Amino acid sequence: MTKNPTHSVTVLGLGLMGRALAGAFVREGHTTTVWNRTAAKADELVAEGATLAPSIRDALAAGPLVVACVSDYDALRALLDPVGDQLDGRVLVNLTSGTSAGARETAAWAVERGATYLDGAILAVPAAIGSAEAVLLHSGPREVFDQYEPVLRALGTTTYLGADHGLSSLNDVAVLGLMWSILNGFLQGAALLGAAGMSASSFAELAKRLAPTVVDWLPAYAEQIDNGAYPAFDSTIDTHFGAMDHLVHESEALGVSTELPEFVKALGERAIAAGRGGDGYAAVIEQFRKPSEVA
Repeated sequence: MTKNPTHSVTVLGLGLMGRALAGAFVREGHTTTVWNRTAAKADELVAEGATLAPSIRDALAAGPLVVACVSDYDALRALLDPVGDQLDGRVLVNLTSGTSAGARETAAWAVERGATYLDGAILAVPAAIGSAEAVLLHSGPREVFDQYEPVLRALGTTTYLGADHGLSSLNDVAVLGLMWSILNGFLQGAALLGAAGMSASSFAELAKRLAPTVVDWLPAYAEQIDNGAYPAFDSTIDTHFGAMDHLVHESEALGVSTELPEFVKALGERAIAAGRGGDGYAAVIEQFRKPSEVA
């Protein structure tokens, strides 16, 4: 197999994720320069073949591709503002979490300093970086992504979302919402079963068997949402609502919090009030599309 050509890449920020990113570049054979306020965090990377830049200005001067992984967009701009002139002509790939508005603001900030900006989001834990299981989302100029995608591929599976710099962060927070919804649903169930003396481990086994069934519904739900029509292929919202009520009453009876079940039930109730009771559950998206009411 022919290996991709090597490139020079600079990594700014050596927290757990930053070190994982730099290590993946080193293992792929790329000439990797690193910088961090606490220089000692680079020791293992230097032993593996990375070069520790004595200053952030030196780090930026090391090559045309700069990958940043710091706490947030504000921290990135505060870090680079004093050396903004050094960004001229460079490609800045920001793998920092934040909002879509923050990504767009940072893109404009980078362009003002002569840099080309790619925003990114990492959907993985540090240990997965460098493997196909790590998913990295990118948004910004397509031609720049295409140019450096062979380098970024060292980090995991790359996905280009579009020219809008905000799309990476937007998809990132959408996935976070999905993650917390799954985890909170599991915790609610584990609390219910725990009140009856059953272990969370036994529920985990049941959840693992049934969760893929729900996941398999998603493409059909997505098609209904995109088409704006919600035929009931599993059961209607009216039917779901009865089961939602059972979850609320069961939680009350066992002395478990009803906040999450009450929220789910309120969504179903509002959907029925809007005339969606005979539709499939995907029609509840119309409730998510409405701004939250302020008390």
